[in-house]
Amino acid sequence: MRRVSRVVTTALAAFTLAAVSPGAAHALPSADAPPPAPATVTGDADDGLPEGWRLAGDGGGKELVWDSPEAVPMGDARVEFYSGDKLLGRPVAAQDRRSFRLPLHGARVGEAKELRVLAGGRRLDEAGNGQRQDTRRPAAPTSPGKPLPEAQVDPGKPGSYRTVSGEYTLKSVRLPGFPELVEMRAKVVGPVDAPGNRPLALFLHGRHYTCYGGSDDEGGGWPCAAGTKPVPSQDGYLRTQKLLASQGYVTVSVAANGINGQDHLAEDGGAQARSSLVRLHLAQWADWAKNRSTAPAAVRAVAPADLSRVLLVGHSRGGEGVNRAALDSLSPPPAEQDGYRGPVRWKIRGNVLIGPTIFGQNPVPDVPSATILPGCDGDVSDLQGEIFVDGTRGVSRGKALHSAVYMVGANHNFFNSEWTPGQAKAPATDDFGSDGPDPVCTPGTKTRLTAPQQQQAGATYIAAAARLFVAGDDRVRPLLDGSGRRAPSAGRAQVLTHAVGAGRTAAFLPDPSTKVKGGRVCAQVDTDTSRTCLSPRDNGASPHFAGWETSPEPGRDAVAMKWSRSGAPVRVTPARPVSLAGAKELALRVIVPPNTKGTALDVSVVDKAGHRAKLGKVGVDGLPGSEMTTSYWARELRVPMSAAVRAGLDLKNVRSLELTPRTRSGKAWLMDAWGWRPGTPEVKPAELPRVDIGRLKVKEGDSGTKTYHVPVSVSGKGSGQVRLFQPKPGSTGEFVSRLVTVRPGGPGIDVPVEVRGNTRYGYDVAHDAFVKAVRGAVVGSHHGGVTAQNDDPMPKVTMEPVADRVTEGKPLKWRLTLSEAVDVDIQGEIAFLPVTGGAELSTLDVDPRWLKDEFDAKPRPGRALSKMAEGSALYVSVPAGKKSVEVRVPTVKDDVREPDESLKAQLSVYDENWEPQKGPVFTGTVRNAS
Repeated sequence: MRRVSRVVTTALAAFTLAAVSPGAAHALPSADAPPPAPATVTGDADDGLPEGWRLAGDGGGKELVWDSPEAVPMGDARVEFYSGDKLLGRPVAAQDRRSFRLPLHGARVGEAKELRVLAGGRRLDEAGNGQRQDTRRPAAPTSPGKPLPEAQVDPGKPGSYRTVSGEYTLKSVRLPGFPELVEMRAKVVGPVDAPGNRPLALFLHGRHYTCYGGSDDEGGGWPCAAGTKPVPSQDGYLRTQKLLASQGYVTVSVAANGINGQDHLAEDGGAQARSSLVRLHLAQWADWAKNRSTAPAAVRAVAPADLSRVLLVGHSRGGEGVNRAALDSLSPPPAEQDGYRGPVRWKIRGNVLIGPTIFGQNPVPDVPSATILPGCDGDVSDLQGEIFVDGTRGVSRGKALHSAVYMVGANHNFFNSEWTPGQAKAPATDDFGSDGPDPVCTPGTKTRLTAPQQQQAGATYIAAAARLFVAGDDRVRPLLDGSGRRAPSAGRAQVLTHAVGAGRTAAFLPDPSTKVKGGRVCAQVDTDTSRTCLSPRDNGASPHFAGWETSPEPGRDAVAMKWSRSGAPVRVTPARPVSLAGAKELALRVIVPPNTKGTALDVSVVDKAGHRAKLGKVGVDGLPGSEMTTSYWARELRVPMSAAVRAGLDLKNVRSLELTPRTRSGKAWLMDAWGWRPGTPEVKPAELPRVDIGRLKVKEGDSGTKTYHVPVSVSGKGSGQVRLFQPKPGSTGEFVSRLVTVRPGGPGIDVPVEVRGNTRYGYDVAHDAFVKAVRGAVVGSHHGGVTAQNDDPMPKVTMEPVADRVTEGKPLKWRLTLSEAVDVDIQGEIAFLPVTGGAELSTLDVDPRWLKDEFDAKPRPGRALSKMAEGSALYVSVPAGKKSVEVRVPTVKDDVREPDESLKAQLSVYDENWEPQKGPVFTGTVRNAS
């Protein structure tokens, strides 16, 4: 294990921390930083920092660093630093994934005691690395209750076609921004006796370890080192592939280790690269459909594929990847960002997204989707995939069905058998984990699914989406659209759904203009907890309220209700009357707290003339949940419109919705309400303008201030609105947002950025901006900006002896000196080399405490310092603003007569790209004291 030197440290003072907020100017080291030197303080009352946190650097190079006691596993969720509920930014991970550093640029972030590290909503800097900690006695989860009625059809039943499996490997490809080639490998499963051309289902796995074997069974690099093998993540959906193949689908699951090993280099986490990979495979299938003789044997062995009927299935970051692939197939991305530049010769009929990320929060609105939300997800544990549903509201025509499928008791990994212990070839884990028993998600509880149960349920609902989106069988729709039906093949899995789109009429979608009597309009995302929908007292999280790049975020609201007596109505009145004409039912999406039972609400509507009609009564139970789950999830509730029709209400002008509690006390949150009618309308994608933000890189210069502009492209057709977020002028860490109308050929989106020059070596500084679609537009690359690149040389580094010939018991000393002070910590490592002449200093000759602290090593068995362990090095750091530090190797005195002993070492210094540059070789000698 490599250890960080404690002989060179940065002192910390107790004060309010400064840190970067997303979109503010901040320094950008590369993604694979070395472990930085820890501070002398560790969270005492004197320094104000929690244990594991420290500051490094000075001035423009100051950084906030968190050191994990254990390596943080490689997963799909991004690691984020927070101060309270405010997102500070996303730190850079060291190669060993134990140190995380966030460059600072003067932004105020609040009290040090509020610092938190999260990944997908999961706390990393508390008990048990990577686990949420439930400090209260967990509430008893609600029982699954009475099973839902069965659907008319069961898509989980195998079909009649015989299947065959195979693989293909093509020439690797180069994708923009990635230095290494990406593999073109895939697992093919298809029918051999199905007539005609068959629909194609393409699977894309998520971000997982890339390599295994050798000394490190969980490697994340690419390409795989000698003696290791790629993790065959593409083989993990074989059960679902075989089910679909038996039903007549050609299926292909593609490998993406080459992206997983490099996506830390991509601003979007690899979404565009994954889209390129998907479309490169689809292009190959289109070629093979035209000329099967050129296809690999595995492709020729199955029925021909029909590229006009394509289903994409993406797991985790693969979900965000196939979403981008669907968007890019309708609206081409900027050429410089894309790895595929050929024609679109396929039609994507639908997406299935399994525990997906959606960092950009810009789902493609005109491609139907079903998003599986695993109730015990321990990776993307905020269940941000809900935004694939919520984020489509009002963006386009609303014809495409967007469904959320909440699967109680499912975790993140087990949908892929190659990520499942006992099934995988490479090492695998249960991602949920826990420091103690969890009433919902601990294996063996009534609600937790076993791996085979979860995989069967997942295959069933993927097949349901294929049957609805590709085959057009409307009988399966009630399994996905919130109608409250179940598929027998899903077994004991408790699966609940809600949906938007499919021609529903937008009725009550809360926003700041909505008037609420008896409740309040609440903000889904805000740093002010008095405004948020969920307060800290609610002890839980909601997929609907997953955070984005900034907080507060305008445009995301709901209605919060709280009552202490039955019969007090909550009236919701939008700014203008809405139409429910032609709707068969009113569909509401309502959240109630987990583990609650029997919440009852009367539902009424009032028209413009003041006429009122009670539509019916609804009852709703909370999901099984604990503090370690994200269970504040909306249930779909429907009431018939027949009472309003009989009462003669003007359904073209409905003024208000009334929800009257019929239970003594309780809480609820109204997400929205829609006019619902049965059926699945045909989806014809609208021609929408597309917005992509790029990144401009400029030299910082030596003096003065220059203004640059963030590159923003608008393509496609039509006109629409987006919400643009950019740094507030004259401030650090604050943002302003504005609604912008966009149209190709119209006025561009202007985002000016000021860059100040200097002559001190430091890191690159990024000034960020980001964008989200609002209405009549789509967004591809949501995050970009201007990066001011450091153009000042790194200082020269020398190593001079202070005491390089000492008597045992005295410390050897050298001084590491810079030619000039700089704005960032200058870091390096000292490697011990074999001594070629005479005796070499051994582990028995140095202070055992130093040995433990720096190398996690013990003195015995005695061995030369150069042979302690492969990769052992002493890490050193010159704090920003300083010009030199002293390096020590403390020796011990013994009673053994022995000759002089020496050490030989070489200093390497990390440059601005965190690459070690070889420095001077130096020596030291220890004489016998007797």
